[in-house]
Amino acid sequence: MKVGVISDTHDRLPTFRRAVAMFRRMGVEALFHAGDYVAPFAARIIGPAELDVPLHCIYGNNDGERAGLKRILPGIVDGPLHVELGGRRIVMHHWVEQLGPKDVANADVVITGHTHEVVQAQRGGALYLNPGECCGWVQDRCTVATLDLASLEVQIIEVHE
Repeated sequence: MKVGVISDTHDRLPTFRRAVAMFRRMGVEALFHAGDYVAPFAARIIGPAELDVPLHCIYGNNDGERAGLKRILPGIVDGPLHVELGGRRIVMHHWVEQLGPKDVANADVVITGHTHEVVQAQRGGALYLNPGECCGWVQDRCTVATLDLASLEVQIIEVHE
């Protein structure tokens, strides 16, 4: 099962739309967003009326209009979010440093955001994945990821203009 992983879209609609369109073309079967949509108008891009795959989403530190985001993304929660999918235990939180040992115990995959930096590393038996920033504001590089849950193979993908 291939899933899409995205974070830190920060209201940059052109790259957010291109990333979602790319995930559709690639046939991802679920999407994980690790926070920092910023405004509800940006979240509409992946709202239930727009997305045809299951969405797993959490708030980030720049998501100030929480009530508006909740209306667009009814399943959005504060992290950590625990999901079992494709035979894997996945934990997602915007901040990796706010995950304690109990949060990641038995996790196969830990998805984070916040730093705007790509991370793909094995730690304590789990794959830690930060897809970087879809917005491109900080690193000047718009990135997202796909994750094959069977093999745990990650592909970091640049979202181009």
